[in-house]
Amino acid sequence: MQRRQFLGAAAALGTSALGALSLTGCAGATAGNPRGGGKAAAKVVVIGGGYGGATAARYLREWSGNTIDVTLVEANPVFISCPLSNLVLAGSKRIDDLTLSYDALASRHGVKVLRDTASAIDAERRLVRLASGASLPYDRLVLSPGVDFLPDDVPGLARPGGDRILHAWKAGAQTVALRRQLEAMPDGGVYALTVPLAPYRCPPGPYERACLVADYFRRAKPRSKVLVLDANPDVTSKGALFKQVWNTRYKGMIEYRPQYRTVDVDPATRTLKFEIQDDERVDVANVVPTQRAGAIAVSTGLATANGRWCEVDFLSFESLAVPNIHVIGDAIQIAPLMPKSGHMANQHGKVVASALVALLSGRQPNPEPLYNNTCYSFTSEQEAIHVASVHRYDPQKKTMVTVPGSGGLSAEPNALEGAYAQAWANTIWTDALG
Repeated sequence: MQRRQFLGAAAALGTSALGALSLTGCAGATAGNPRGGGKAAAKVVVIGGGYGGATAARYLREWSGNTIDVTLVEANPVFISCPLSNLVLAGSKRIDDLTLSYDALASRHGVKVLRDTASAIDAERRLVRLASGASLPYDRLVLSPGVDFLPDDVPGLARPGGDRILHAWKAGAQTVALRRQLEAMPDGGVYALTVPLAPYRCPPGPYERACLVADYFRRAKPRSKVLVLDANPDVTSKGALFKQVWNTRYKGMIEYRPQYRTVDVDPATRTLKFEIQDDERVDVANVVPTQRAGAIAVSTGLATANGRWCEVDFLSFESLAVPNIHVIGDAIQIAPLMPKSGHMANQHGKVVASALVALLSGRQPNPEPLYNNTCYSFTSEQEAIHVASVHRYDPQKKTMVTVPGSGGLSAEPNALEGAYAQAWANTIWTDALG
């Protein structure tokens, strides 16, 4: 049933969602010994087991005919999906529903999965130093470190009690803790969500989160209010659709305020402070700071775009700053209209896997990669909307550009798209984790 729903979703989007997952644009990803001639197998280390890193590790093994030695370094014992995590806040899912094992990467694909943290990279000697004290040599390194927050963006988070002001932007313990704060909030209270300046990781999406918290309030705390304090001048994705939902289904419950840049918070009183506007005291403060590439990318000197994001060659995702290191996922300086989404990170993982199979065999990467993106957003526990896009490499601009006329956008929220969203998740989880 789910596969049929997903095929229906692909048709509805006007672009092949399943094709996006199989990535037919990765020409040159063929089996064969990348070293050959009796030499030792090429070694690739992948740091970070999210949507991008897990996908890269799997397809490096599969597309090389299991001849590349792949080690995945991931600090967390399990994979927890950011997409769909806002449903935990609504109460329709548990965090366990979004939690998957890395076991299949090892047992089915032969990926060596290390539960550890990369503490430093010696690019000259091609070594990854781990928090455990061990070192891993590599021929090529794939870095999928996700995002971290600018350390001084909201100073109050570092003050006593700041740990009670949650971002819940990395699915897991904070997602569960924020749900508990919402449950404990009195009926008639105010939940405030701050949105940083774009670009930021999405999902979890801020405007989806506002809808799903309001959906919970409609059922459990109907006198409560959702306050969206957005540093951006307007809604950054699916704006007309979200505003339609806010003005109909959640009329009087969701208040949206653009150009509200949060600069501090008082944890003791849950008071938000802004660059220009007056302070706002709330019952639950959900503060999402400004984001940058994961710390290991920054410390390695890869974040060359405003000190925040990693610039890459989009044919191979090789860093423009340091050779033999390939950066994928949310950490990169994105191409125009390219979202920092789980689906796009999955695409990055396949492009880099294809490129490394080619490069380690003495061939050039596919010069014409083509891939797409689909982002679903739930507007209630059952109903969802989507936006889709297709991207191709432009050799003159040396970046990815959207294909004219290839995108898709929902007409309105509906339950069928909610089913498609769940089917999308099931399919991409299996695709990335084996």
